[in-house]
Amino acid sequence: MIEYALYLGCTAPVRTLNYELAARNTAGRLGIDFMDIEEFGCCGFPLKSVHHHTALLMAARNLALAEERGRNICALCSSCTGTLAEANRVLQSDEALRREVNHELQASTGRHYNGTIQVRHFARVLYEEVGLERIRQAVAVDLSSLRLAAHYGCHYLKPAAAHDQFEDPEDPHSLDELIAATGAQSVWYEGREQCCGGGILGADEETALALPRLKLERALQAGADALVVVCPFCDIMYEFQQRRIEKMYQARYGLPVLFYPQLLGLALGLSGEEVGLSLNRVKSKKLMELAAPAHASH
Repeated sequence: MIEYALYLGCTAPVRTLNYELAARNTAGRLGIDFMDIEEFGCCGFPLKSVHHHTALLMAARNLALAEERGRNICALCSSCTGTLAEANRVLQSDEALRREVNHELQASTGRHYNGTIQVRHFARVLYEEVGLERIRQAVAVDLSSLRLAAHYGCHYLKPAAAHDQFEDPEDPHSLDELIAATGAQSVWYEGREQCCGGGILGADEETALALPRLKLERALQAGADALVVVCPFCDIMYEFQQRRIEKMYQARYGLPVLFYPQLLGLALGLSGEEVGLSLNRVKSKKLMELAAPAHASH
């Protein structure tokens, strides 16, 4: 059994419930035990550019909560993963800073962090700990007709040092391999390493929406049936904002956006209900037809 504390962050449980649902159900099928820690709070990411030390304290509090329970952290959000992993690396390597942070942490929350845990993204847990072979062996549904475009995003692999140099952020491959392990085809398209635009949405909406527009067009040109993401905010940019992008550019894309655990769940024989397909905003008849009937997966 692979054991983790599940860190949901702020966005996933509010705006992308399909991601959480699919992650929990696929984890259960693949021998991953998730512990929920109700006291988890914001990772600190929104404050990093305003007050770095406060953001570090927020991250440290979450790390301490997981450490108290003897669990490493598995996060669904790429920004949460990057923020917590970076804070963890700094606190583990800088004893003086760790003492300072712990002094404030103890005074404000009564907690202390010793630097004994690790932080990983759910996709990385699937890739490295479950493994591609085990996923391939668990596949129960033929998805070979699906052509899918992988979107890695910025924080899944960056900063590289915080992620143990997991893979080259300029030439990633893990998500493509995870897609292929389900039996689906991962298609290459120009500019796939580019940002979703979410980071500047609050500052420059026009530029922010131009970035996903370009990726939607290129993924469709490559013949993709859907875009596959591993971050709730990337999904917001490609799926929640897709209608606005279409209106802004007088275009029609209609490109479904799947979280990887949704794709994985379909491959494992889970129903559309179990992977939250009905919660996806851009519907796909092809994907719904590949989902097992609700009663068949129990």
